[in-house]
Amino acid sequence: MMKRITIRLPQQQVEMLEQMVEAGEFPTISEAVRDAVRVLIERRGNRILRDKDQVSFKV
Repeated sequence: MMKRITIRLPQQQVEMLEQMVEAGEFPTISEAVRDAVRVLIERRGNRILRDKDQVSFKV
């Protein structure tokens, strides 16, 4: 199941996303944003989980 969210982006970023779609990098802007979120979670998600584990051990 997908949940809809609303975000605001600077015009320059929106234009770059549109260009990526036009160039065939992504089928839609939504897919481009989902890909960016996946990358962010992969890079930073483990750190968040690790920090949560450390907090639970201190209690």
